[in-house]
Amino acid sequence: MSEISFEKSMAALDEIVKKLEQGDMSLEEMLKLFERGIALSRICNEILNEAEKKVNVLIKKDDGYEKQEFNPSEGV
Repeated sequence: MSEISFEKSMAALDEIVKKLEQGDMSLEEMLKLFERGIALSRICNEILNEAEKKVNVLIKKDDGYEKQEFNPSEGV
């Protein structure tokens, strides 16, 4: 996994989106930014997948650990 943090990746991705929305650059520059944005989104996805794995391990059942589906509507 990459050394860049999720927060830094998301902030950089947000900046790229803002620049692309302005549309005041060449097609070549836009494509380079888009390519970087795709790379950052993959980094974020990797980080989230790893976090999900850790959460699944930490969900404890009475007689041990059991993987459960995350349901945000159930609360904590």
